[in-house]
Amino acid sequence: MDYDRLIDEETWTFIRRTLESYPEDAVNLSIADQRRVYDDMCRVFHQGRPDGVATEDRSANGVPVRIYSAGDPTRTVVYYHGGGFVVGGLDSHDDVCAEICVQTGYRVVAVDYRLCPEFRHPAQFEDCWTATKWAATEFGDPLVLAGDSAGGNLAACVAHHARGRLESILGQVLIYPGLGGDMGEGSYIEHAHAPLLSLEDLRFYKTVRCEGDEPRDNPSYAPLGDNDFSGLPLTVVVTAGCDPLRDDGRDYCERVQAAGGKACWINEEGLVHGYLRARSSVTRAQDSFERIVVAIEALGQEVWPYD
Repeated sequence: MDYDRLIDEETWTFIRRTLESYPEDAVNLSIADQRRVYDDMCRVFHQGRPDGVATEDRSANGVPVRIYSAGDPTRTVVYYHGGGFVVGGLDSHDDVCAEICVQTGYRVVAVDYRLCPEFRHPAQFEDCWTATKWAATEFGDPLVLAGDSAGGNLAACVAHHARGRLESILGQVLIYPGLGGDMGEGSYIEHAHAPLLSLEDLRFYKTVRCEGDEPRDNPSYAPLGDNDFSGLPLTVVVTAGCDPLRDDGRDYCERVQAAGGKACWINEEGLVHGYLRARSSVTRAQDSFERIVVAIEALGQEVWPYD
């Protein structure tokens, strides 16, 4: 794959800056060291919170959450962070959540779910479901679910499970999510050696996520394994063009549409996994983040601007 042609210089600068803190072989480090270098990288890219954002750390029935608010919100975004189910937390995506809050006017509830390998599946899903139910009850607002990478997986897992259980979810916005696609075909092979996320990385994250064999046909683990895509909320999936996870977003949207739902797949050409951190330094990433925020705001108002 000719990444020198596909990826522009702004994005290469971001990639090189990322690798200074989080090396390509990070998955070969101990879990503690993976978390250390990931946290270091997130601090390098942290942009601070915009003025006017208030935050409060609370417990959502035992699950730590951070609540962001500005003004008098009438919608709540539940945000699930990325990090391969192994790294990340409330601080890793703090500025992203604060910016979503300010730009949409919605309350944002960031979920600090338990991490692998100390806590295996279904611990992450259970924490996210618990926090989502808590947010619905605590604030009484309609909800939009959002998350990146592993968090995009968890957002979709919650959306599937919520059918018939929680009626207040208006939409889901999934950012370069891993949804359980076939690792032996499509973008998994085409972009097996993509910058910042490789097929080898994904195989590592897969090995630490559960004990024993992977769950099959279990949408609390891999939403693409569900046999029923009906009744899902309005769905927008945003993927990176140079990412082994790209086709998961396409396939997921096709299945939602085939079941009669509304879904839009936005593939960002020339971008790489993790580009949310590049939203202030890379024009393509900045434009994509604007599309993500617009999607969250629109779904919160039950507006579908993608026909």
